[in-house]
Amino acid sequence: MGYKLGLTRASYIVSVSCFGSFAFAFDTGVISMSSVATIKYLQHGQTVLFLIVGTILQVVNSHTLGTFYVGRVVAGVGIGAATVLIPMYSAEMAPKEIRGKLGACFQLFFATGVMVAYWVTYAVSVDQPSVTKQWQIPLGLQLLPSSLLFIESPSNGVRGGDETEELQTEFDEILAGIEEEARIKENFTPRELLLPANRYRIFIAITIQLCAQLTGNTSLAYYAAQIFSAVGAGDSSMFVTGFFGVVKVVGVLIFQLFVLDRIGRRTPFMVGAAAMGSFMLIIACIVATHEPSATATQQGATGAGIAAVIMIYAEAFSFNMSWGPLPWLYLGEIFSNRTREIGIAIGAASQWLFNFVMSQMTPHAIANIGWRTFLIFAIFNYAIIVYSWMFLKETAGHSLEEMQAIFGGQVSNHDNKDPDAARRQEVSTG
Repeated sequence: MGYKLGLTRASYIVSVSCFGSFAFAFDTGVISMSSVATIKYLQHGQTVLFLIVGTILQVVNSHTLGTFYVGRVVAGVGIGAATVLIPMYSAEMAPKEIRGKLGACFQLFFATGVMVAYWVTYAVSVDQPSVTKQWQIPLGLQLLPSSLLFIESPSNGVRGGDETEELQTEFDEILAGIEEEARIKENFTPRELLLPANRYRIFIAITIQLCAQLTGNTSLAYYAAQIFSAVGAGDSSMFVTGFFGVVKVVGVLIFQLFVLDRIGRRTPFMVGAAAMGSFMLIIACIVATHEPSATATQQGATGAGIAAVIMIYAEAFSFNMSWGPLPWLYLGEIFSNRTREIGIAIGAASQWLFNFVMSQMTPHAIANIGWRTFLIFAIFNYAIIVYSWMFLKETAGHSLEEMQAIFGGQVSNHDNKDPDAARRQEVSTG
């Protein structure tokens, strides 16, 4: 593509994948209310297939921006489905003792992917003279994990005549799970979401994703290089962006291994927002009092620019110790077995909607109001502290069945049985 990217076009390139993610995140939740569909999605790999096709459309050298946009949307479909299925699957499969650590793996691998993307982008910008290949190589790298994960399912093995004992055991587990999930969701209607306890959970699913976007970290991640240039990082903004990715991975890894299951959920939500608000406020003050000049890129990093970069690193570290991994984990915990799929789908769809809005607004805000962008994020973060204290309940250490009592709902016959425990019991006795 030989296009000159202005702010509007750049923001659409970044955000257009959110359209596919938003639509399919909700659709996946609705479809997965049929237990057979959930198993089919997980085993047949439609999610990975969308990512592969979308990536190919993005990197094909067609010289048309329309093809690139279509590829972004198609890849977004796969991402949207994954953001529903992965939190739901990890919450249901993990015992409560390790549910937090396992759930945080979602953010850990997400941050790892972001870090790899930053460094690959930096490497090709330095060593690859072709402008076209500078964007094709980082985007095409998505094909590697997608292709590795596109594996055959047990059902494919059955059709191919593979009837080993291990395959039969897997098949029995799947069948038992399908039967139990069908029992749990029997006669479900969307009107059940209007019950008081479910309304509260839906409110949390939507607002917690709104707050995650209002922290400002996703905006920093999308436009890291532009933001580092704006705060005075000089001509090393791409290199500095690579370490931004490293900080994110280190933050979520420390949180997962040493913090998460020791202090619960509510405390990291509040402390993380307080820390991010303070760092954003400091960044705003630095940029307001030491605004980078128009020639800052050629002059190199300034002292104020280095200080601002350190504060951005600290903000990213705080995010990945709190609002990075926790919202997805929290969504997987708060819903009952009967409403988990649709609840997580609503939360995931909300995340992509708010993600789109923020990715559209951020580059224009930085260009037009400068340091005030960071001040606004600081105010949002301080408001999130109040939200966390008022509305978020502690879920750590409680089983998924106990969430009914925590959120004020009555435990029904549909919810009083762990589907995975039932699945294991049926297989062992079958």
